[in-house]
Amino acid sequence: MTVELTIVGCAGSTAGPDSAASCYMVSHADADGRTWRLVLDLGSGAIGPLQRYCDPARVDGVLVSHGHPDHCADLGALDVLRRYGPSRDEDPPRIPLLGPEGIDRRIGDVSGDPADRGAATYDFRPLAHGDVTRIGPFTIEAARANHPVPALAFLVSAGRSTLLYTGDTDRCAEVDALAARPGVSLILGEAGWAHREVNPPGVHMNGDQLGRMAALSGRAALVVTHVASWVDPEPTLVQARAHAPGAVLARPGETHAF
Repeated sequence: MTVELTIVGCAGSTAGPDSAASCYMVSHADADGRTWRLVLDLGSGAIGPLQRYCDPARVDGVLVSHGHPDHCADLGALDVLRRYGPSRDEDPPRIPLLGPEGIDRRIGDVSGDPADRGAATYDFRPLAHGDVTRIGPFTIEAARANHPVPALAFLVSAGRSTLLYTGDTDRCAEVDALAARPGVSLILGEAGWAHREVNPPGVHMNGDQLGRMAALSGRAALVVTHVASWVDPEPTLVQARAHAPGAVLARPGETHAF
């Protein structure tokens, strides 16, 4: 059975006029016909469009790559929806929240209450480099990313399908190792530095770097995401395609089966 990646929001750094910030849904129907859904990042503005594709209060897990608002600000919005929305009287199970140590503190930063960590909504499970865990049919492996704050990339597998989500990262050995792992089907990779060639180290990749990283995987498909919301993404795609000819841009509402 195939796994599907739905692009909920893909704008880098801030939500843009046509897209929420980073948010992606991975879905897979198991042998019993139950559809499992993971959300990768819940950036600013994501909770609105996410409701087009699922009931956010009932997703099976949320994976957050790091604590910048364009990747986690709507953790607070989902907490509000869960506590006061249609499911409030139905007592659904808490949602597993996976991410770097301390990511649950960002909920209190948004709510204005430092003690608020969304404990009624989330079952927080911190991950570190090399950790492997499971949610339903999904196996999730975390790797250290190269970003100014603690950040993770995720390898998400179900059956014979494997997705690498880079989160925000400069080129680094840890994420390269995931890209080179046999069996990677799809890479959802960030190019936050767009097509510029010279950038501060340890923050983002540009299109050339992302394309070179994706080439390590051999035949994996590449979806280019997190291009800054104020930047024309086409030059970035040209750079990536120099190394991964089949690369495409992430676009809100599109689904990629892998």
